[in-house]
Amino acid sequence: MLVGAALLIAATGVACVSATNPVEILSGVSDDHITFGQSAVFSGPAQDLGRDMRLGIKVAFYEVNQAGGVHGRRLELKTMDDSYETDYALHTTKRLIEKVGVFALIGAVGTPTTRVSSPLAHEAGVPFLAPFTGAEFLRDPGLDNVVNLRASYYQETEEMIARLTEDLGVTRVAVLYQDDPFGANGLEGVRRALELRGLEPVGAWDYQRNSGVVRQAASSLVEVDPEAVVLIGTQDAVASTIKLVIRDIRPVFMTVSFVGGTALAKAVEGHGRGVYVTQVVPFPEDASMAGGCRLSRRPGPVRSQ
Repeated sequence: MLVGAALLIAATGVACVSATNPVEILSGVSDDHITFGQSAVFSGPAQDLGRDMRLGIKVAFYEVNQAGGVHGRRLELKTMDDSYETDYALHTTKRLIEKVGVFALIGAVGTPTTRVSSPLAHEAGVPFLAPFTGAEFLRDPGLDNVVNLRASYYQETEEMIARLTEDLGVTRVAVLYQDDPFGANGLEGVRRALELRGLEPVGAWDYQRNSGVVRQAASSLVEVDPEAVVLIGTQDAVASTIKLVIRDIRPVFMTVSFVGGTALAKAVEGHGRGVYVTQVVPFPEDASMAGGCRLSRRPGPVRSQ
C-alpha cells in the first residue's frame, strides 16, 4: 500500500516531466534514481515505530528496484531522526527538502511532528506520502500533496466505542492520552463517539510526550473504576499504565494502532489479557492490493493438535 502510492507519484511525476519538457529538472530525480526522504523517530521511547516504518519502505523499494525500478530509475531512501520531537522534525524536514532535494517525503511518524513537517512539504510542493498518523488535519481536501493510507483516529476510536458499547455493553469509559496533538485528536474522537451514544468519558488524564510518567494518571483511573480505558499514547506509557492499573482493577483496555502492536505486546510483559489494539491493514480479499493478496495466499505454519 505505502510503496504503491510512492510508485504512482514517482511514475506520474517522471512521466509528466518527460512528456512536457525532456530537459526539465525534477527535484530528487536523476537519470538513474529517485530520492525519497523520511523524517521519523529512530531514537527514544517510540523508536520502534520509525525503525519498522523504515524497514518496510526499504524492503519494498528493494523489491521494486530488483524489478527494474520506475522508468529505469532506482528508488532511494534518505532518512533523518527527529526523535519524535517537533523542533527536530522542523529541522530534519527542511534539510531533506532544501539540502538533500528529495522528490517526495514518505513515512513520517507521529501527529505532533507531522503537524510541523506537512506544512513545509505543502509550501514546497513536495508530495507527502503515507504519514504514520490518523490525524484529522491531514484529511483537509486542500492538502493536494498529501496521500493518506491510514484510517483516521476518529475512525479508529469510533470503532472502539462501537465494540465496547454494542458488543460488551460498556458505558463507563475513561481515557489516558498523550499531552500533544496526537493525544488531543484521539481524545476528541472518543468524546465524539461517546456523545453519539448519549455518553461521555468518566474521566480523562494526560501524560507528557516521551516521558512515560503515568503513575498519577494510573492512580486516578483506578479511583474512577471504569469498565474500559482508551489509551492514546506510545507503547512504553501505555504498557506502564496497564501494569499499574491491573494491580487494583481489571477494565478492558483499548489503544489505537499508532502504539505498535508488537512493541506493546513485549512491553506489557505477559499482562496482555483484556488489551485490544485497533489495526490498519489491507483487506486480504481485495485483488487490487497485490501485497495483501500475496500474503493471504501464503500458507501458514502447520500446528499439531
